[in-house]
Amino acid sequence: MPAPLEIYEQMCALSSRMVEAARANDWDRLIALERAVAELREALLHTGDVGTESPEEAERRRALIRRILEDDAEVRRHTEPWMEKVRRFLTGHARQSPLDRACGAGH
Repeated sequence: MPAPLEIYEQMCALSSRMVEAARANDWDRLIALERAVAELREALLHTGDVGTESPEEAERRRALIRRILEDDAEVRRHTEPWMEKVRRFLTGHARQSPLDRACGAGH
């Protein structure tokens, strides 16, 4: 099993690829990458104590986590508008009549 720091490195690489997929609206690829990250996260839970790492490793882990969180925020910037459209569609707001849309009804 890889060391915790190696898992964080892999997760960081995948999170960068997730940003690329989100920017390209490649939802299938994004989902596949999310699954891969989830598997790594699960593996990380079983790696043991991170308290045995050196100060340099601890700083590297923190930097990787910060990068992963930044990537996550970037992915959300691309996915949240799409999710809002889906939400509106599913609740019927997307089915407004042309007259309602033209007049701004419901806004």
